[in-house]
Amino acid sequence: MLRKPRASLKSHDIFTPFTIHNMEIKEAQQQVDHWIKTVGVRYFSELTNMAILTEEVGELARIMARKYGDQSFKESDKHKDLADEMADVLWVLICLANQTGVDLTEALQKNFEKKNIRDANRHKDNPKLNS
Repeated sequence: MLRKPRASLKSHDIFTPFTIHNMEIKEAQQQVDHWIKTVGVRYFSELTNMAILTEEVGELARIMARKYGDQSFKESDKHKDLADEMADVLWVLICLANQTGVDLTEALQKNFEKKNIRDANRHKDNPKLNS
């Protein structure tokens, strides 16, 4: 695939090496890695990406507080898109997983197993959830 030199990329240029339909987590990790190494040049450091993840979660929290919570939207927040902010969080989380060697598919499977054992009856037996 031929790419334009990085200096000539414009904001309207879209990098889509693959079609994104029913993407598996492993594919998402591979595509983010490919994008980072071609368009993004390299990963930011893990600590920088952790700070960016925190920032992105904050942006998501801001929208949630205004859309579903008690705060009203500021003029500067009205154009923010909830799905886009969630995708930003996912993107940076995938970057961190790639950088630290975490297979998110495997990690999520193990997390389900943990929750299925630990929480088998916990939520069913919680009177706060059954009222």
